[in-house]
Parts: sequence; C-alpha cells; structure tokens
Amino acid sequence: MPEGPELHLASCYINTVCAGLIFSGKVEKSEVSKNPEVLFESDAYLISATSRGKEIKLTLMPLKEEKNTLPGRERGKEGQSQNGPQQPMDLVFRFGMSGSFKLTSGAELPKHAHLRFYTKESPRQALCFVDFRRFGRWEVHGTWQLDRGPCVMLEYEKFRENVLRNLCDKAFNKPICEALLNQKFFNGIGNYLRAEILYRLKIPPFEKARTVLEALQHRKQQSPDLTLSKKVKLKRENPDLLELCHAVPMEVIDMGGKGYGPEPSDDTAAFEEWLQCYCVPGMRSLRDGNGRTIWFQGEPGPMAPKGEKSRKRRSRVNADPEPSSPKVTKPVPKRSSKGSSSQEKVATRSGRKKGKELVPGAENAKGNKARKPNARSRRKASASQESPTSKTPAADRKRQASARRSTGTATVAPRSRRVKAE
Repeated sequence: MPEGPELHLASCYINTVCAGLIFSGKVEKSEVSKNPEVLFESDAYLISATSRGKEIKLTLMPLKEEKNTLPGRERGKEGQSQNGPQQPMDLVFRFGMSGSFKLTSGAELPKHAHLRFYTKESPRQALCFVDFRRFGRWEVHGTWQLDRGPCVMLEYEKFRENVLRNLCDKAFNKPICEALLNQKFFNGIGNYLRAEILYRLKIPPFEKARTVLEALQHRKQQSPDLTLSKKVKLKRENPDLLELCHAVPMEVIDMGGKGYGPEPSDDTAAFEEWLQCYCVPGMRSLRDGNGRTIWFQGEPGPMAPKGEKSRKRRSRVNADPEPSSPKVTKPVPKRSSKGSSSQEKVATRSGRKKGKELVPGAENAKGNKARKPNARSRRKASASQESPTSKTPAADRKRQASARRSTGTATVAPRSRRVKAE
C-alpha cells in the first residue's frame, strides 16, 4: 500500500515528466470508476503536483493569453475554452492500495487508467491515474483533509509539536503500533514504516503509546556549547521515535524507485534489501485491534491481544517436508440390481453387514421376526409352486371316477350331508 514516501515520489514524478508539456481538451474518466467526473476543459493548460502525507494534489492551470507562448510555439488564444476562460482546478488524490501515475502514449493506455489528461502535441501522450484495485479516490476542487495532521516528512517541526501537545488525546490510550497509523498525528506513516521504526528502537509494538511518548517531553536538552555538526551526529546516533518518523520515510525517498520514479526500469529490489523487519523471515507478527498485521521482534508488549498467537515469518527456501502417508479409502460396493440392494438392506437389519462381526444375540433377536418378502421374491415363490402335475386334466378325473364306481368303493360324502342323513 502506498504510504507517505510513495506519494511524495509520485508528485516528483509528475513534476518531472510534465515539465514543458502542454495539456489540452477534456479530462476523461473511465466508465467503471465510481469517482466523480472532472468537468475541466481547456485549449491549453499545465499540470503540477505537490504532496502532504498520504495525499497528493494535482493543479490544472490554464494558460493565459499573454503567457501561452513557450519556446518554439506560436502565440494564440490558448487557455480559453469555447464557454469562456477555464478557472484553475485542484484535484486531491488518495492512492488507496495500488494507485500511481504514469505518462504513456495516448494510443496505448494502461488497462486500469481511470483518469486521463491528454497533451496538445502530436502524437498525443496521456498522464494517467492507474489503479487496478480501484480503492483510490480523488476530489474535485479538493483540499487537504482537515483531520490529517502535519506531514511527517515535509513538516517535521509542526508534526512533532502536534504529537507532544496532544498526548492527552484518547488516541494515545492505544498500543503504539495502532497510534502510529492514526493520520491525525502521524500523517504519512503506514504499515511497513511503523514496523521499521519500532524495530530500530526495540519498542514492543503493544506498549501503551502514551507511555512511550511521554518520555520525549522530558528529554534532556543538548548543551548550547555543542556545534551544529555534533548535535546532528548525536541525533543520528540516538534518535527518538518522532525523529525516526521523519528520518525513515526520508530514507525511502532518497532511495527512489519502487515504480514511482521517472525511470521505467525501477523495481523493488533495493527496497526489499532495505527492509529490516517488515515481512522479513524470522520476524514475528500479530494482528492489531484494527486487523492490520504488525511485524516485530521479541515480546509484543502488555497490550497484545489475548488469545492471539504470534506467527513467525518462514524463509522462502524451506526443506522438503516429510511425505504424508496416503489416505486409504475403502471402495464403495457397486449396486448391480434391485435384488442385491434389497438383500443388503435385509442383511443390514439382521446384523450381518459386510466387514462387521455378528453381535451376539442379534441373530436370535432379529431372526425370529417374520420378514416381509419383496414383490420379486413373491413372484418367484408363486411360480415355483405352480407345476404341470398340479393341473389335472378333465379326462383323468373321469377315469378316476369310473374306476372307483367299478370297484364299488363308496364316495365319502361331505360332513354336512352325513349329518343331515343321520
């Protein structure tokens, strides 16, 4: 996430690449951006930038008629639009998670260029506000936010006075790692800067902020007999927290690059080498009360969140872990037909499930219960009971009757007829 040094580098980049360029026409906004339209149009205008903490201000300045001539250009009615003279406009940007500015060809705009300023010359160029995560914001006719304090880089004396004068504020009841992200007092400090500052001073991140800063009010004054060079040397050798809030961001600015400089080959290799604590292997980390991760070394401090376990950053090159034993899964039996499924259900009810032993007494308890046969088994039973011999033809019955009459054997009458005869 861009912090104070990155926005300052972006302002320097804009002033460098836009020097000598004249911009013209309307300011274009992408269709997907939810930021406000920039209703600015001029035949010729200049762009300049300045930064303050985590904010950057772009000033669009129309060229007046008497000042519209640059070396190698003719005088004309530049600086006026069709609707009359265009007034200067300030746009205040906050970069969010991924904002930056790029000067590119007008025919090859970056994919996530959400605000575009076109040059007058041909072939046209475009100064683009690029933000692929779209958390960045801009304000038309904007000013510096009133709830942000002095810049830790460019207004150090005002910044220091603002902190020490307001130590009774409730913001300093919190851990020092959370207070450092409060832009009302530490305008420009972000996540990686707070980790580096606390690490250099060996201050536990969850120490109470007021406890840490009150000691600076009673700091011993330097002897007036010391020369200026000796005073500077002592400050560098023994800086306090507020001094590092100024010095550490200035180190990043002096380093340059990080993709915010004018050179397209800028990368983050030097910055990663400069980091001593933030995301460095071997350092510990915890989430603060705002859900942000703080990196540190040693004990976290008395105000560390309870129940939260610290995580240690592992090195990128790890030993090969031991191969885990493969999981053995039992094959699921395939149900071939309805009869087999019904047999499995019957076997399960009787306690004879595959892969399990019989429970003593289960066979006697469940085996005596009558089992209701299914439709298929009933059809089989009825088919097996029907045989060709059971169906006696009518001719056979007549022969049997004639045989009985010839032998004189009396036919046994039914019970009801015998009783009636008696």
